[in-house]
Amino acid sequence: MFAILAAVIFGLALILDWANATVSDAFTPQTLLMAGLLCVALHLAGIGTSTRWGRRR
Repeated sequence: MFAILAAVIFGLALILDWANATVSDAFTPQTLLMAGLLCVALHLAGIGTSTRWGRRR
């Protein structure tokens, strides 16, 4: 789930960078890049995966 979110954030950062758009100080391409890298790191750490540890009857 975090990998999909990271892909969307990276795409948005790329579009903002190509358009040289200035939305606000909070949403710069560098800030979105860091948010995307955080989502990738969480995904690689196994957070947000759908693995269930209990047994189902």
